[in-house]
Amino acid sequence: MIYADSDYQQYVQVLKDELIPAMGCTEPISIALAAAKARETLGHLPDRLIVEVSGNIIKNVKSVVVPHTGGLRGIKAAAAAGIIVGDPSRQLEVLSRVTQEQIAEIGKYLNSVPIEVKHKETPYIFDIMMTAYYGKESAYVRIVEHHTNIVSVRHNDIPLLSEELPPEHTAPPDHAGLSVEKIIEFADCVHIEDIQDILDRQINYNMAIAQEGLLGNYGANIGKTLLAGHENDVNYKMRAYAAAASDARMNGCELPVIINSGSGNQGITTSVPVIVYAQEMQMSHTLLLRALCVSNLITAHLKTGIGRLSAYCGAVSAGCGAAAGIAYLQGGKYDTIAHTVVNALAMDSGIVCDGAKASCAAKIASSVDAGLLGLMMYQHGNQFFGGDGLIKKGVENTISNIGRLARNGMQQTDKEIIRIMLEN
Repeated sequence: MIYADSDYQQYVQVLKDELIPAMGCTEPISIALAAAKARETLGHLPDRLIVEVSGNIIKNVKSVVVPHTGGLRGIKAAAAAGIIVGDPSRQLEVLSRVTQEQIAEIGKYLNSVPIEVKHKETPYIFDIMMTAYYGKESAYVRIVEHHTNIVSVRHNDIPLLSEELPPEHTAPPDHAGLSVEKIIEFADCVHIEDIQDILDRQINYNMAIAQEGLLGNYGANIGKTLLAGHENDVNYKMRAYAAAASDARMNGCELPVIINSGSGNQGITTSVPVIVYAQEMQMSHTLLLRALCVSNLITAHLKTGIGRLSAYCGAVSAGCGAAAGIAYLQGGKYDTIAHTVVNALAMDSGIVCDGAKASCAAKIASSVDAGLLGLMMYQHGNQFFGGDGLIKKGVENTISNIGRLARNGMQQTDKEIIRIMLEN
């Protein structure tokens, strides 16, 4: 891979596109973005809201704390926050600039203005339709397929923006050429200045929220629980720091994270274990940046066939990515990294996604553990073989199988999970 070729430029662009900052769980933040854009379009404080969303949005917003709301949860809280304090120009940091007085205003608005939430049957797994009213005036905003993809804006039924709807279940165009072999080749040859700012920001943001998770009291405190009595064991520290970051993020911490493939938990999982390992082993910063290229791009590669949201837990893909990055730090080449990914996928591909909430931190710890075990297996001459369940000969064939399982095979599982959650 040479610096000027299309693969090289594509891989740099994937990192730029996927590793972006977000404050709070990305699905409620996307609702807040739609609400903020609707208010901006309306030009008034709405006196009524209708929020129509796909089932996966309900699943991922139901139980998670919306940042800068004083601990409020759910779709209505996210919409109210976007209306009162949201700045749509800040994208997934739409709620990042909030005062204590404004937090009180969010609560008052939520309690005084009708906000109707509807489960919308839609061909898109990710779909948010926000309609804001002020008397007889209205504004409509629709976000489809990913968190900032505003495809429609209307004011009083007059189109201000009307993008062609994307085909269903399509991979992002810049991800089509990803492969494990090329990712490793890219990491080996990348000009550090091309990716340093992107990855340094990931290191700073995601380690800051991990440290906050270990200091504070968030959710079920999975990170603290893992670390207790194992403070000097790097294998525990990798899992604990990643889990602690999710503890904080899922339970109201207002620090931003750098996401991967639309998810903060995936951004945490694919990066924090790699950073912890490199720091504990006193490895060079340049080597860490190359390893983060591996971990982030393999996570994005795995997620391409699955989609942004599904019944398949995204932490599994990110745990594979993290283990691949650690293998790279240890000097592992293609064979080691490919077998690590396959081994990890063979172990943890049954974990389902039942929405964003405190237990995500435990699933992250489990996924990182599976990745580390997959690496250790190969280092000791052990592996899973093609024909073992979903595993097929060749890492790319196995990745394709997992994408097929998550995208197609688990559609009914996803619907049943959403039905169960709506009963609670």
